[in-house]
Amino acid sequence: MIRRVYEQASNSDADTVYVATDDERIVDEVESFGGRIVMTNPDHPTGTDRIFEAASLIGLGDDDIVVNVQGDEPLIPPSVINKVAGMIDSNVQMSTLCELIIDPKEVFDPNVVKVISDANGIALYFSRAPIPWSRDHFGSGSIPNGISWYRHLGIYAYTAAMLARFVTWDPAPLEVAEKLEQLRALYNGEKIKIAISPDKIPPGIDVPGDVERTLKVLKEGA
Repeated sequence: MIRRVYEQASNSDADTVYVATDDERIVDEVESFGGRIVMTNPDHPTGTDRIFEAASLIGLGDDDIVVNVQGDEPLIPPSVINKVAGMIDSNVQMSTLCELIIDPKEVFDPNVVKVISDANGIALYFSRAPIPWSRDHFGSGSIPNGISWYRHLGIYAYTAAMLARFVTWDPAPLEVAEKLEQLRALYNGEKIKIAISPDKIPPGIDVPGDVERTLKVLKEGA
C-alpha cells in the first residue's frame, strides 16, 4: 500500500516525494523500492506537527508548498495532488478539496465532514453537523430541497511558513469540539482555499475489509 501511494504521488507534478514516518518497518519497506524517507518523532500530537518536522528536516523554504497525502490512499489520483497544490498563492497559504454529497444519508453522518465556503472559494467552516441547514426544516429530520452539501476530502496543501505558524497554536475550542484539526487554522485567522476535486478520490483503506475492494478496483483498471 505504501509503495502504491508513493508511486501515485510520484506521478504528480511534485518535485520530490517523501514518506514521513516514525516506524522502522515502514522505513525498511520504502527503502526496498528506492523511496525517500524522513524519520520523525513518534510523539507528535497531530499529523500536521509531523509534516512540519519533516518539512524542516528536508530544509524547505517558507514559500515551498507541501501536500499531505495519507499513506492509506493507494488510489489517490495524481491530478488531485496537482489541483490542491496549485491553489496556493500569496494570499492563501493552505488549501484543500471537497465533493458534492449525493447520498442524503451522508448529510447526517458525523464521519462525513461537511464544509461551506464563501463566493471566493474560501472555507467558512467545517463541521460534522449538516451545514448549511434550512431554518424552516429545523427539527423536521427531513432533507430540505434547494440546498447542496459538500463533503470535505482529507488532502491538504500548505506553504512551509503556514506549517510553522500552525504548530505554535494551541488546540482551538472549535477544533476540540468537532475533532477537526483544520478548525485551528480558521480560529487563528488563516484562510483555507477550497475547490471541488477534479477527480473522484476512491475510498482509502481504513479496515481490513477495504483491502479486497481496493484490489478489485486495481484489477479492473489493469
